[in-house]
Amino acid sequence: MAIKFIEETKTFKLDTKTSSYIFRVFEGNYLVHYYYGATIPDTEVEELRFRANYASFCPDSPSAMVYNFSPDVTPLEYSTFGAGDFRLSAFAVENAEGNKVTDLRYVSHKIYSGKQPIPGMPSTYVNEDSEADTLEILTEDAVTGVLVTLIYTVFNNHGVITRRVKVENKTDKPFYIDTVHSACIDFPGMDYEMIDLYGRWGKERAVDRYPLHHGIQSIKSKRGSSSHNHNPFTAIVTKGTTEDHGDCYGFNLVYSSNFSIDVEVDGFACTRLVMGINPDGFKWYLEPGEEFHSPEAVMVYTNEGLGEMSRIFHRFYANNLIRGKWKKAKRPLLINNWEGTGMDFDDDKLVSFAKHAKDIGLEMLVMDDGWFGKRDDDKSSLGDWVVAEYKLKGGLSHLIDRVNALGLKFGIWFEPEMISPDSDIYRAHPDWCLHTEGRDKSIARTQYVIDYSRKEVRDYIYGRMHDILSNNNIDYLKWDFNRNLTEVSCSQLPKERQGEVFHRFVLGTYEIMDRLTKDFPDLLIENCSGGGGRFDPGMLYYSPQIWTSDNTDPIERLTIQFGTSMCYPTSTMGAHVSACRRTGYETKMNVALWGSFGYELDPDKLTAEEKAEITAQIELYHRYYDVIHYGDLYRLITPFENEFKVAWQHVSEDKNEALVTVIQIKQAYNQFFMLRLKGLDLQKTYKDTETGKTYSGAYLMNAGLNLTYKPNGDGQSYRIHLLAE
Repeated sequence: MAIKFIEETKTFKLDTKTSSYIFRVFEGNYLVHYYYGATIPDTEVEELRFRANYASFCPDSPSAMVYNFSPDVTPLEYSTFGAGDFRLSAFAVENAEGNKVTDLRYVSHKIYSGKQPIPGMPSTYVNEDSEADTLEILTEDAVTGVLVTLIYTVFNNHGVITRRVKVENKTDKPFYIDTVHSACIDFPGMDYEMIDLYGRWGKERAVDRYPLHHGIQSIKSKRGSSSHNHNPFTAIVTKGTTEDHGDCYGFNLVYSSNFSIDVEVDGFACTRLVMGINPDGFKWYLEPGEEFHSPEAVMVYTNEGLGEMSRIFHRFYANNLIRGKWKKAKRPLLINNWEGTGMDFDDDKLVSFAKHAKDIGLEMLVMDDGWFGKRDDDKSSLGDWVVAEYKLKGGLSHLIDRVNALGLKFGIWFEPEMISPDSDIYRAHPDWCLHTEGRDKSIARTQYVIDYSRKEVRDYIYGRMHDILSNNNIDYLKWDFNRNLTEVSCSQLPKERQGEVFHRFVLGTYEIMDRLTKDFPDLLIENCSGGGGRFDPGMLYYSPQIWTSDNTDPIERLTIQFGTSMCYPTSTMGAHVSACRRTGYETKMNVALWGSFGYELDPDKLTAEEKAEITAQIELYHRYYDVIHYGDLYRLITPFENEFKVAWQHVSEDKNEALVTVIQIKQAYNQFFMLRLKGLDLQKTYKDTETGKTYSGAYLMNAGLNLTYKPNGDGQSYRIHLLAE
């Protein structure tokens, strides 16, 4: 098994494809962490624990009965609040006496093959039990009786460990969960850099990298979503780490609401990371007999640089997070009408749209916002979900029949978590929006957030969605979320449960999405939140692709897509060719091919030359589909290191095919350009399908291609397609 317990030393050893993870039950039943890094055979690693020099102000533990043992300088496996460890706490409860002192100690453990799902929440999974082994460690606070189970799963075919916790109240008194992180890990030393993904609307997931320093550095969201501003991902890397070399520890939280990733460097120059639900605004009241499950943290380690870290995430998510029919099935090539028409459309306009789309080779029409209620702008009708027959004459089914008759599939847009003040449902139920009594209701995009913590709200919204989907031939659903949560409270909950609303809201969202995937298993769901405002693993569990950004400018998209690829696979990134005038259609296509490809324009307005160009692009899309969607990604030149030129490469799993893409952002002063490729087979011979030239894999990776003669004007681009002979 990938998980071993050495009885003599009470040591747990977890071995992935790329790493070893070691901790043990120490004196006093403390769980102490020893090692996480490249694979080692050793289990006798006691000397890795000691960090206690000059620790005179660090309290000793009487129950450990070991000289120079203090919780404050010990790499604890799961830190708690108030019992001698003054660093970041992974867990704390407020007990019935009103204090938060928490001290978890080992009680027992079990190891088994496979992996259990998390009730009501997304998580990674096994296709069969032999793919992974799971360790569950029961811990207890002896004074309060709080039980916490630490759950680890090791995936045999990936360099991946997942972690989460289960909290149980088997006492006769309620308590509050004040802090519950999914993972805690201590690193020896502080000679690391931290990488995170930051941004805003239209400029999501840019890469930030900085040295760790004494004190606490954090990435957080308290917006009620994972957000455009920060992503629930970080990497801790050794200084000097590149795409191809260096120790990389990647962390990603399978969660779509308020999260917190905190890293502290203490006075002994040692580092601790905790990640999980953001404690700010969270407080969970656990009654006797109840249990609480944290979201899942995914941990990846490799010593082969950032590129391999990303590829481990990509392969793992493609195989063990994304589910259903569209995990492997080829997805239809769609055109969305939003950038072409906005809300100014009717059935005839959409049918004309569909006819011209079919003529150039597209496979599905997606009708975006504006099809319901009295929706001519963004000021009304969210929550009603009644077809606007003054636009769609004859109703929705009639429109879909006309589109299907042309040979196209049909998709539709919803924003199920929102409600307009000007809507029939709001007038009937003004208390259904999130609000706090006596305070103004913040409004954004002329809409409120509907309260998904309430069952009657969820049942109503799902009933409307189910009616539309079950009575119409709909193949695709775009789920949007266009504002964040404010005035977060719920009049239906008692005061002791008001700290639960953020989490209950996202559980409500997950419930509706889960019902959709079960009731409509063939439905392709694409997630969206003003573009990429909820691009996280929690959403990918329900929707295999996410609209990466509302910004479809191909040059702007480069930083967005490079950053997103840090942990999210190519197949998940919605990327469309739009009518943006910044570059020609060649570059628009080359950028959008790196993702779940589609179009976002009005085909009625295309010239004959543009239609011919797009038809040719669609042929290439089909030719390259497999290597892009199922191959490995290599970031050759990133926009974060080169302001003039970027390049990336997709390589098939069998290394028989590669597609290289180069974008010239702006003309460089030095025109000489050699590009070394990656990920090929050194022994194979590859043929450039455009020029007919052949090269050894060794030549392409070690010598490289002289591309000085290629187009290098501003915004120009090209591809190199290689096939093994």
